[in-house]
Amino acid sequence: MLAKGQFDHLQPRPATLHLKVSMKSRRQFLIKAPLGLLGASAAIAQAADTPATSTATPPAGAPPTFGAAPAVGPEVSSATFAEAEKLMQVTMTAAERDMAAKTWRVSMAGMLERRVGPRKVPLADNLAPATLWNPMLPGVNMKPGPARDRFVRSGTKGKLVIEPLPSRDADIAFSPVTKLSRWIETKAITSERLTQIYLERIKRLDPKLRAVITVTAEHALKQARQADKEIAAGKYRGALHGIPYGVKDLLDTAGIATTYGAEPFRNRVPATDSAVVARLNAAGAVLIAKLSLGALALNDIWFGGQTMNPWLLEEGASGSSAGPGAATAAALVAFSVGSETGGSIVSPAMRCGITGLRPTFGRVPRTGAMTLCWSLDKLGPMTRTVEDAMLVLKAITGRDAGDLGSVPSKLAFDANAPIKGLKVGYVPAWMKENPATDVDRAALETLKSQGLIPTPITLPDWPYESLNLILFAEGAAAFEELILSGQANQLKVQVPDAWPNMFRESRFLSAVDFVQADRMRRRVAQEMARIFTEVDLLLVPSLRDEMLTISNQTGHPSLTLRTGTVEVSEARSDWAPDPANPMPKFSPPRKVPHGVTLIGRLFDEGTIANVGMALEKAAGVSALRPLGF
Repeated sequence: MLAKGQFDHLQPRPATLHLKVSMKSRRQFLIKAPLGLLGASAAIAQAADTPATSTATPPAGAPPTFGAAPAVGPEVSSATFAEAEKLMQVTMTAAERDMAAKTWRVSMAGMLERRVGPRKVPLADNLAPATLWNPMLPGVNMKPGPARDRFVRSGTKGKLVIEPLPSRDADIAFSPVTKLSRWIETKAITSERLTQIYLERIKRLDPKLRAVITVTAEHALKQARQADKEIAAGKYRGALHGIPYGVKDLLDTAGIATTYGAEPFRNRVPATDSAVVARLNAAGAVLIAKLSLGALALNDIWFGGQTMNPWLLEEGASGSSAGPGAATAAALVAFSVGSETGGSIVSPAMRCGITGLRPTFGRVPRTGAMTLCWSLDKLGPMTRTVEDAMLVLKAITGRDAGDLGSVPSKLAFDANAPIKGLKVGYVPAWMKENPATDVDRAALETLKSQGLIPTPITLPDWPYESLNLILFAEGAAAFEELILSGQANQLKVQVPDAWPNMFRESRFLSAVDFVQADRMRRRVAQEMARIFTEVDLLLVPSLRDEMLTISNQTGHPSLTLRTGTVEVSEARSDWAPDPANPMPKFSPPRKVPHGVTLIGRLFDEGTIANVGMALEKAAGVSALRPLGF
């Protein structure tokens, strides 16, 4: 620290002062010169025709300096920076631009050596960044998650009543896991027969949907027969034992192709199971299918085509968890596991009329899952009912050493817990405008009739889309080699809003802006923490862009469920409008599922599940099926 007036005795040098210094003497000059001369040193660098560099050995004890490295990389000019300023939306003066151009190759270009060489450093796919996102904010008044594990499924209080097994295979296939598990537990049906039912439906119905990338029939039947042997011997593992399921094809499966839905990876066969698949195996579940995803987890088009919505075959299932959404809605599987970075569980759950649970960031380990964004990716259940989602979450929750972002966490859920008196927050303006519908408004009234307290909340009017810089930067880093090698050109979709172009553009995002977006992210998390001191949960229009961005960035859990229907006169798309390829129009309009999203406190999935079950029961639409399936 300097005392005021400490250097008042120094007199400014004339503006015409000119000095010539070698690299060696420049070091000594910067170390020894009075403070009043440092402004003159800037003028020296500006006046120099080329950066001052030297191979001379500095004197002993001289510290390293910035801007003294050997010049590397291509020549740049003031015009280079003038054009780059347009990308960054910053403005330099002509003098500043000239200085930057003359010094770039000795000050900044060398920082790219990790990628351009000569000493390249390859980064393994499973190498996470050193900085980890923790949604729990230290020093902020936040309610902690459950202190202990507690899981009470429906039908466990009082006398258990098990419905008789339906006679039709389709009725069995569409039954929720809550019923399927009781039938398997009581040996009303075998896992092998149930597996055969779903395999037959995949063979017959998937050509309409393109929801399945790989059918694992032999593997599944082996697992099913093993489950039947264990259950016959009295070794029942729990609610998922013997239940056939599918996973989004970004979860590794030992000896079974895991393709990411992308052409360059279609022959990729991992040697080990992902943590989630290993946990489902341990629960006795039966893997029957690897389900489609938009290539590299974007939208709903993969190398096999577009995955379609079973409720409206003229439109895609939405993505990127398109396969889990369509396959679960059409009862090709009993349940599925999807992933979300910025809406990839919420959107297909809405489009396909199922339940999608995006858990708190860090609850479900991503070991062995494709990385899109280290600080945003989340894995979660996609099911036909809310309680089914909690049964699956119970099996896959908990820390794994392979995922540095996963954390120890408890899961508390009681299917019989009361919800009366809970405060449900909502943004009044959002409920009055698109994308909100009468379905959203009716859901809020339903909760009020159930004894919840609707509570208006406010959010700052901030540019939340700025946070997506983090998504694009991390995604471009995760797939850097794919872009730089040109392999991304193999992807089926090459439109401007597909990953190849977006990742190429992302290389020009500013590192400074990335840090500032990360700081804004913490500020937004603080706002969410404030809101959750006022309410117990939020009800939001599912596709409200601000909340999709906010809650994914802050890591709060989200539950999306069907509570009604809407009419559409035009097919919907995840892709930017293309006038050359308009979407199909319908007259009269078509009726399709619609629902709402509940956002909960961090690690409090139990509360939003209880409220979701109440909405689900009141709406009475969860048992409806898409025509033709």
